[in-house]
Amino acid sequence: MSLFDAQIAWISWLKDQKRCSPRTLEAYAHALRYYLDHLGKSVSHDLTLEDVVAVSSDDIRGWMAHLRAKDNPLSARSLAQHLSAIKSFHSFLDLHFDRPNAQVALMRGPRLKATLPRPLNIDQMQGLLTETQMDGGYDSGRDDWENARDEAVYMLLYGLGLRISEALSLQVKDAPLGDTLRIIGKGNKMRALPVLAAVREAIEAYRRQQPFALQPEDRLFRAKRGGRLSPRHVQASLQHLRSRLGLSDRATPHALRHSFATHLLGSGADLRSIQELLGHVSLSTTQKYTQVDTERLLSAYAAAHPKG
Repeated sequence: MSLFDAQIAWISWLKDQKRCSPRTLEAYAHALRYYLDHLGKSVSHDLTLEDVVAVSSDDIRGWMAHLRAKDNPLSARSLAQHLSAIKSFHSFLDLHFDRPNAQVALMRGPRLKATLPRPLNIDQMQGLLTETQMDGGYDSGRDDWENARDEAVYMLLYGLGLRISEALSLQVKDAPLGDTLRIIGKGNKMRALPVLAAVREAIEAYRRQQPFALQPEDRLFRAKRGGRLSPRHVQASLQHLRSRLGLSDRATPHALRHSFATHLLGSGADLRSIQELLGHVSLSTTQKYTQVDTERLLSAYAAAHPKG
């Protein structure tokens, strides 16, 4: 098998067997190209699959040092993602073509500082949704249906805890929403979510106003000229809105999902239920929200207590 064929087979495996998202596929393919380009500079011939299989831990360290020393050096998190992609490629070669490399498998990436979710508080969320509902919205050049669309998207992120990719994957045939919504998330895992009346109403308000003739299989949310609404558009719209409201840069689409989980926890929901609603595979991922809620309580205590 040629090196090129191995790359194609690996990408197909990630897509069809591992169910990686398009974003992950793009990032991993990009990382592999960088890796192979770097390895190719150390040989006097066209890089082969055998050359790649034979790399040493020193070769990997040299490649990581190269990534750190670029004009725009990668962050520790990006470097860890690059290494994860390379280890995945070598693991694939081992599993499917009996081409193991123990040295690569044992390589460890940089230590990452644990980061906590950064949710908005309830007042900030209410202000954001109220501003979106205002006549004329936050941009006088926008049509009313665009404001209704953004409110519907925000309500899916905050009201159901969806990832932005999950919200934008909804099709016309999925609406009107019933009492529950079935979502296929990461790893092709399906979860059923209870639908709040406010979420259902926001979706219906958008459906009544959007001006396009859509087919049942079309994506529900549309851009100004009728194409699919992209995550980047939602990010830009929310950035504009948070500037108007004076919110910090933590007010991102994903922060609305964090806010959903944190506010549920603060209202007494148990971790297992929140884990299921968010679609987390591991409870440890969901447990981060307990730290966020504890920090909020301690902060409120310190501010209110006479001895604080």
